[in-house]
Amino acid sequence: MSNTNIAMVGAAGRMGKRITYLISEDPATSLTAAVEGTDSPFLGQDIGELAGCGKLNVDIIDDILKISGSDVAIDFTGAAVTLSNLDKYRQAGVPLVIGSTGFDKNETAAIENLAKTIPVVFAPNMSLGVNLTFKILEMVAGAIGDDFDIEIIEAHHRMKKDAPSGTAMKMAEIIANKLKRNIDRDAVFCRRGLIGERSDKEIGIQTIRGGDIVGEHTAMFCGAGERIEITHKASSRDTFAKGAVTAAKWLKGREAGLYSMFDVLGL
Repeated sequence: MSNTNIAMVGAAGRMGKRITYLISEDPATSLTAAVEGTDSPFLGQDIGELAGCGKLNVDIIDDILKISGSDVAIDFTGAAVTLSNLDKYRQAGVPLVIGSTGFDKNETAAIENLAKTIPVVFAPNMSLGVNLTFKILEMVAGAIGDDFDIEIIEAHHRMKKDAPSGTAMKMAEIIANKLKRNIDRDAVFCRRGLIGERSDKEIGIQTIRGGDIVGEHTAMFCGAGERIEITHKASSRDTFAKGAVTAAKWLKGREAGLYSMFDVLGL
């Protein structure tokens, strides 16, 4: 397999720096561009020195159109920034891995539209373990049917801006689709006061924010006399960073279209 030249967008962020570090350690990848916003204090700095992997001779820039020589771009900026740059990605014509989360249906539709012209990997979570968990949830939901009550609990660090997490929503969507439920109607995000009995179709999704929790997700299937809990806990952002690099290598040379981590991992 030939070397994959990767542009990192959101390069100075927590995930951007970890992905940069992993790209520098992978003999099959090279970092060819590092992009930040026009107001970033890191513009002009060598991204390798910022990421702690030594000088890479790649200075941080603020122009996505200058990534056109890269094989793939990885975007870990945040939903609003990613959306504002979709037309620039289209102009650059570079395959795109989107790691940002927090998109609503209309915003997701805009990404789907972009994927008509360039290949895009779009996933709420790029961890191998999380994506295996998604497959397990699909299997469990199909087996139990409507006999168990379903609750999803997610926990992240205090700096996370969107809630519930994209991973929690994906868990709920997988379960709802398998059980032929409507997530817009059946999801319950907060309970307080005299709320009455739980409805049969309800899928509870609860959020915890605090400290430096990297990411924890639990799906609970609660029945009469027994409870199934399926949990994924991340102790390092490297699980997501490695998934993003894997996705970038897989995406190189693909035809235009919208892909998921299931596609990348062969699930």
